[in-house]
Amino acid sequence: MLDIGKRSTAKRASITHRVALVAVTLCTLCGGCFTRKPPATRRVPIAFAHPIIPSAISVASIGEAPDIPLELAGPPKLVIPRGSPPKPRVAQAQPAEPATVKAADPVIVRELSPEQMNAAKSETEHSLEIAEWNLSQTQGKQLNSTQEDVASKIRGFMDTARDAMKNSDWQRAKNLAKKAEVLSHELVANL
Repeated sequence: MLDIGKRSTAKRASITHRVALVAVTLCTLCGGCFTRKPPATRRVPIAFAHPIIPSAISVASIGEAPDIPLELAGPPKLVIPRGSPPKPRVAQAQPAEPATVKAADPVIVRELSPEQMNAAKSETEHSLEIAEWNLSQTQGKQLNSTQEDVASKIRGFMDTARDAMKNSDWQRAKNLAKKAEVLSHELVANL
């Protein structure tokens, strides 16, 4: 009895394997793995047509040109109507002036006497010291944008005055240092 049960189980397993093998084979064949696929693009032979050349016509057989009346449509439109009002034009902001004052082209400086040169040196150094001291008063304080602009202009005047001192242009150095001093007094007064 056991043999019969084993045989029937073995027969069932064999049939199941055969059915599975046939199903896989049919799926492979139907899936198109072995069939040739058509190309993605279709190529059509192109034949260029020969142009048809009209027969020659003599100019004498044409005759005179017809009169075509000229119709005036009126004056041309100078204004093109728009569907919406034009966009308002906003003036662009002016670029800010640089913080430093740039030296101009070389200028002929009149020669100062020794007394005038010593006076200009001392005035320049005194004005620069006052401007530096006033700028040091602003350290650690919150400055608004206008005050920051004034402080940067003071630094620019001071740097340019020092450059003029190096070039021995004492008159110019004195004027720039005086400007820095006056601006620094205004800055400290507005804190």
